[in-house]
Amino acid sequence: MIPSRAGLVVAILVAAAPPPLALAQVAATTDSVSPIKPPRTPLPSESATARITKFSFISYGDTRGRHDGTAIQAEHAMVIESMLSTIRRVAGTPDAIRFVLQSGDAVVNGSVPSQLTVSYLPLINRLTQEGGVPYFLAVGNHDVGNSIDLADPRRVSGLRNYFAANAKLIPAEGSPRRLSGYPTFAFGYGNTLFIALDSNIPDDDTQFTWVRSRLQKLDRRRYKNIVVFFHHPPFSSGPHGGATLERQAASIRLTWMPLFRLYHVKLLLTGHEHFYEHWVERWVDASGPHRMDEIITAGGGAPLYKYTGEPDLTDYLASGSANTVALEHLVRPSPDSAGNPYHYVVVHVYGEKISLDVVGVDWG
Repeated sequence: MIPSRAGLVVAILVAAAPPPLALAQVAATTDSVSPIKPPRTPLPSESATARITKFSFISYGDTRGRHDGTAIQAEHAMVIESMLSTIRRVAGTPDAIRFVLQSGDAVVNGSVPSQLTVSYLPLINRLTQEGGVPYFLAVGNHDVGNSIDLADPRRVSGLRNYFAANAKLIPAEGSPRRLSGYPTFAFGYGNTLFIALDSNIPDDDTQFTWVRSRLQKLDRRRYKNIVVFFHHPPFSSGPHGGATLERQAASIRLTWMPLFRLYHVKLLLTGHEHFYEHWVERWVDASGPHRMDEIITAGGGAPLYKYTGEPDLTDYLASGSANTVALEHLVRPSPDSAGNPYHYVVVHVYGEKISLDVVGVDWG
């Protein structure tokens, strides 16, 4: 369970001033995307970490920049610099950072190779090489587009670039931990299973069936925690939420949230709304009371958003009334975008308990 009151969710402001990266230092633009370099310290096999019950990782999202395709993402670079500082500071301790999760929108248009090769990939190579950590990206709407048509040209080209960039990072094609042809995958570390979803297509039966099967077959004697990361949050209070209910959020509420409750998913890590926000869902089933925390951590470099209002949750709560579903809006973003920092989250797993630190990097 994630601690929920003041003093337990800790905000740490870090002044990060990375050295300027001139365009001349960036790899030349090409019509193809080279793979991100594999981490210096690869993720161990799942069997090798079976007895681990204490570890930490980083989560963040929405790194697209104002000059994608022509220059390094400046705001993202500040975030990366701070992450590297954190990774170095805790190296060799029980809180060492084991990997980084990204909830989507790497660049403005993932179908354009130069946006990745010029602006994004050099920064992720710093994480995998200087930081030495594995890196896992779930796709957002800017990566593969908004279409639900799997043959949509924008989606096809975005996925081609995604698979090329992440070829040495995500489970290989044909692995039982990866859905063939999709950017949907899973991996286990210690007592926790991590699942990456493509929330651009939340109604896709193939994806849903694959994830449900992974959860049905999961050894819960080992995997006490389940963490799911994806782009579109089911609840939010920014321009994509509040009075607006986007189709992705509606489908996630209707289809995926009941599945997550059924299998006692503990933590959702999402993006899309460019700020930090924290929701807590509680419910009761035959095994007792449960809690699932939804974190929106989308301060990776994209233009920052502001609070616009509360979402209408009437229908959602009514649909879960049999399990006495209740929602708490634990942390709201600022109504002024300048009050929402670029940031990332350090997540700590301690057995079946999870806590987090919000690391602010710079203000909008």
